[in-house]
Amino acid sequence: MLIDRDKYILDLKYKFESYSFISDQSWELLESILKFSTLEKNDILLNNGVYSKNIYFVCKGVLRAYFTNSMGDIYTKNIFLENDIAGSLVSSMLEKPSEFTLEALEDTILISWDYKAYRKFINQENDLKEFYIAYLENNWVIDKEQREVSLILENATERYLKLRLLHPDIDTRISQQHIASHLGITPTQLSRIRKSLK
Repeated sequence: MLIDRDKYILDLKYKFESYSFISDQSWELLESILKFSTLEKNDILLNNGVYSKNIYFVCKGVLRAYFTNSMGDIYTKNIFLENDIAGSLVSSMLEKPSEFTLEALEDTILISWDYKAYRKFINQENDLKEFYIAYLENNWVIDKEQREVSLILENATERYLKLRLLHPDIDTRISQQHIASHLGITPTQLSRIRKSLK
């Protein structure tokens, strides 16, 4: 798989700066711990029960985070596409096993960085600290609350349309089963929704 390293590093820099300004000095620190990797479709990036040492940026491809309950039922927690930051941040922060699995749904190119090294940089550089706070507020407070409200107040059709608005090509990239699981509905319900929208 062809990796355009310069483009993907620039994409990552834009992602960081969409939350907060990052100085050249801080960016050089971050660049020193960045690593590229690739996954093939269906490869597992992180297994449930394994401690997650890294954070990931999706350069190209799709990742799915999913839980498996004691009955063997699978629930898709999240879907990560290009320019998303992925990983089990709780596992990295608490140094405990991840409660979900990360799987590639397409051939995928990633940039990863070690969480402990990253935290050292956050503690020494104010702009990285500001980024970290802004990122957590946006993704762990605002987005999380909006998703919880959406699950309660919006019907499945509204949630599906919202997902398609964010990712217009999602139907051609991800199986109906994974999309349905992410929306908290059955594939049959999703099929009905799609038919009703045609």
